Amino acid sequence: MPIEQHADTKLQGVSVRSLPKVSLHDHLDGGVRPATIVELADEIGHALPETDADDLADWFEEQSDSGSLVDYIETFEVTLAVMQTRDGLRRIAREFVTDLAADGVVYGEVRWAPEQHLLRGLSLQDAVDAVQEGIEEGEDAAEADGHDIRVGQILSAMRQEGRSLEIAQLAVANRARGVSGFDIAGPEDGFLPAQHRAAFDYLASEFFPVTVHAGEAAGLDSIRSAIIDGRALRLGHGVRIASDLNVVSRAGEEVLVQFGDLARWVRDREIPLELSPSSNLQTGAIEAWGTQWEDHPFDLLYQLGFSVTVNVDNRTQSRTSLTRELATLAETFEYDLDDLQAFQLNAAAGAFLSVEEREELIEVIAEGFAR
Repeated sequence: MPIEQHADTKLQGVSVRSLPKVSLHDHLDGGVRPATIVELADEIGHALPETDADDLADWFEEQSDSGSLVDYIETFEVTLAVMQTRDGLRRIAREFVTDLAADGVVYGEVRWAPEQHLLRGLSLQDAVDAVQEGIEEGEDAAEADGHDIRVGQILSAMRQEGRSLEIAQLAVANRARGVSGFDIAGPEDGFLPAQHRAAFDYLASEFFPVTVHAGEAAGLDSIRSAIIDGRALRLGHGVRIASDLNVVSRAGEEVLVQFGDLARWVRDREIPLELSPSSNLQTGAIEAWGTQWEDHPFDLLYQLGFSVTVNVDNRTQSRTSLTRELATLAETFEYDLDDLQAFQLNAAAGAFLSVEEREELIEVIAEGFAR
């Protein structure tokens, strides 16, 4: 069974799940079906905190709602344990893609860190090959089920480790075999992108796309370093860019905002923000503004013209789907179909594709929303 599919929502009489979607920030090890974890753990003799799939799903949700990115990341020890073999990686990647298709995603980028999947003898290239095989199998299965979907890999280097240049070279070596981008992930506070400047210099020399986790658990310095040192084309989360905005006054629906230089640069350059509302609440990324959906600065950023995109981050940990994220945003901020379409068009424009492919994707989205 796939990750729990939340009840579909209708907006202006239209099924939100049926709308064409783009997923830019979606972790492979954060989107494993609980039932698959139970099966694979049994095969390798790995002890789990819960052995029933439903109970395990509950456990992930409860443990992830910690208010701390560091504590949130600890739950990945469970998923990573069953992602150390070629067959396990291939199966999980295949199911990941079919779950995306069932959620209405037409284009997705799945990020994962190959260096975390070597405990049972796989090489870095073995791991990349296994995930790509699973992705292609998932695309074929989705097509057979009537869904057209394309998924690219984003290879992440763990920012607290020292293998970022090696992973960057791995990504470039596989650019013609399904890898479309590079990222750094892991504990953000204390590990600025500047510490991986050699990797980012190499990627820039190879004209290879980069997105960087920044502005989630750390503040403006992390965003500044992602842009300057990482040459990031997108910001992974980036939600704390809102702290560079000063709300001078409010008069009804009119809000006067003073921009800091960094916020203005991100807005004016249309650098996409890979926002993940449920995850941002769980990790405390928006604690400066509150703890509820209505406190999320998503709407402020959207109204001010930032290139906001909507993402799940980790479907299993947040027990969510892109349908649920969009529907909850619509309910919270009274968005309509035009707003939801704008988020998808922002994501399509920021996708790590050629300009021709992005234009085709934009057409697919426009046609899907028009129907």
